Amino acid sequence: MNDKEIILAAQQVLHLEASAVNDLSQTLGADFCKVVKAIVACKSKIVFSGIGKSGQIARKLASTFSSTGSPAIFLHMAEAMHGDFGVLSKEDLLIVISYSGEGTDLAALLKYASRKAIKLVAITGNSNSILAKNSSWCLNIQVKQEACPLGLAPTCSSTVSLALGDALAVAALELRGFKKENFAELHPGGSLGRRLLTKVSDLMHTKNLPFVDVEENFLSVMSLMTSSKVRGVVGVLKNSQLVGVITDGDIRIFLQKVTGDIRSQKAKDIMSTSPKNIAFNVLAEEALHAMEQFKIQALFVYSSASSNEVNAKGVTLPDKALQVVGLIHLQDLLQAKIL
Repeated sequence: MNDKEIILAAQQVLHLEASAVNDLSQTLGADFCKVVKAIVACKSKIVFSGIGKSGQIARKLASTFSSTGSPAIFLHMAEAMHGDFGVLSKEDLLIVISYSGEGTDLAALLKYASRKAIKLVAITGNSNSILAKNSSWCLNIQVKQEACPLGLAPTCSSTVSLALGDALAVAALELRGFKKENFAELHPGGSLGRRLLTKVSDLMHTKNLPFVDVEENFLSVMSLMTSSKVRGVVGVLKNSQLVGVITDGDIRIFLQKVTGDIRSQKAKDIMSTSPKNIAFNVLAEEALHAMEQFKIQALFVYSSASSNEVNAKGVTLPDKALQVVGLIHLQDLLQAKIL
């Protein structure tokens, strides 16, 4: 085969599998809805089972369900007959994937599930199989053909199995009202979890904040700016209220314009007014977006006597009811991998 023929062969596979998934989407009906409701209503766990390629799909779906609010495990069909039946309980929902819907191991699993009165969902391509006939609900995944030119390797059939499982998981997720915050709680170790769980208050600096009075001179401003733990930004106070901010950019602009002795210049002559700030209880990701929006590298963090008075939507303007409680810098966000 030349390169063109290789590409054509691959495109044929993708076309056939995409077509199979599209065909499947047109067959969804009442049984699919009943299964989704049964998943959400399940008071115990979802148990996926299968063998061979179907087993691999079942294992993946158990992981997907667990991460989207439906506790699930994988039960290997062959291992089940050697003690693993013990993981099944009457309150479980058993979802079995088998394209043929036949087999000795499968028959043993069905017999056990029937004896324990466990509700069973069949995902199969054979509606006349023992699996279909012994299920509470049957979802048919029959395909017109496999993408394998020999018609042997599970390709289209395994793809539709996975796609149907994902469809069940997402439909159940939406029916349950599962939100991104719930998803983050189940993924605290990944970047998504960090983005959805980390708040400004978790990363902000709260001690020895870089503040100067409006009447402080230029040298005092520079000394604080270069010695502070959070370098490159200084807040300017008047009567204990934040009225301005001085950044290294403000210093550069000031030096280009100033005439005479710079030592006599005051903080009020250098600062930018209306400093951008953010509420302490919003996600750190919001702080990153604000910095990108305003092209700045730091935000002062505000709070109030009552947390419900704080604008939880992000950037606000200073208010008499608010007080500065911290400072968050772009480097803090980058170090925490809030990207």
